[in-house]
Amino acid sequence: MFTKTSLSDWESLVQKQLKTEDIYSVLSKENLEGIEVKPYYDSVPKPLKNLPKVEESTQLVAKYHRDLEENVYAFLLDENVEGLQEKVIFVNNKDLAEHISADESNRYFSLIDIFSDDSKGIIMEQLGKELLAKDFSRNICVDVSLHQNSGAAIGQQLGIALAKTKDLTEVFGAEIIKKLIFRIAVGGNYFFEIAKIRAFKLLFNQLSREFGLDEIPYIFAETSMRNKSKNDAENNLIRSTLELSAAMIGGADAVFTNDFRIEHSDALSEEISFKQQIVLAYESIINVFDDAGNGSYYIENITQQFAEKSWKLFLEIEEGGGYCELLKTGWIQKKIYEHAILEQKWVEEGKLKLIGVNLYPKLEQTKSVDELYSEKEIKPVRLAEMFE
Repeated sequence: MFTKTSLSDWESLVQKQLKTEDIYSVLSKENLEGIEVKPYYDSVPKPLKNLPKVEESTQLVAKYHRDLEENVYAFLLDENVEGLQEKVIFVNNKDLAEHISADESNRYFSLIDIFSDDSKGIIMEQLGKELLAKDFSRNICVDVSLHQNSGAAIGQQLGIALAKTKDLTEVFGAEIIKKLIFRIAVGGNYFFEIAKIRAFKLLFNQLSREFGLDEIPYIFAETSMRNKSKNDAENNLIRSTLELSAAMIGGADAVFTNDFRIEHSDALSEEISFKQQIVLAYESIINVFDDAGNGSYYIENITQQFAEKSWKLFLEIEEGGGYCELLKTGWIQKKIYEHAILEQKWVEEGKLKLIGVNLYPKLEQTKSVDELYSEKEIKPVRLAEMFE
């Protein structure tokens, strides 16, 4: 039997090792999310129940290539491909989604978001009706990968996902909740990203209960482009492997790897990117667990903090009239802009480290914040672009 270590025992040991009484000032670490992170956890006040996912095991999604047909089960499809049998197909093109004929042997998911994420702030209602008429497992996508890649904080991403969902219910009714798929980009803060996915499961279920439902969100997670560099493809591979791991441990239903090569992408680099998923799934088997992070005091704690922050932001958006209304006023764009430039500043100052970019960098700064960002537009910006 292991002897339980009390907080006071741990503090005494660390004080001796660090040779200071003030250990918390040494061990504390600031973060951009405003989340309190303690150096030691021995309990969690309100343990969470297991947070299930929709799929029995996480779908490993590859960009379609004919050579992969025999060995790959789930494809991201941009163009129509005939003859596919017993596959899971994620339709990634609006025109394709409108015109594709569903084959009974396949399962189909639409990755088409029907919001205009510009200052018009509209929902393409007719497109939504056409997608809902399709025989798809999930018909409409709520895309917040754009917001992550544009520099939105985790709390902003989740609050926006809820607000977009609420706006959809006002147009299509509460039953739309059962037909949604959420596209989320997973960034480089490993434990925070695990907690992000888990927190969204809590939040979505809570929102569904407001409509008399008890739903689990279908989460399509992809690797972020925000922290990738065109001059450092090898480090991109390492970063995306950790992101995929966080997505699987967090309980995503499907994962997709964006090409680790920002430039000069080819069939080989796409295949290598996909095979990162294979290694994680078949060497560690983390894709089969419902909620592998459950029971970790640290992950449980930050999951609940993210859930509270995100729900608070969601209510603030609702008080302002909803996601579309606040897009029209520029409020959403400005919130993301403010966090994005703060994150970029941390990279400039070296507080947020990217190997090959601001840690052991090869190039000097080539672009300014004003050249990269606009408070009137939600647009993807890689942190490394300032130095490329």
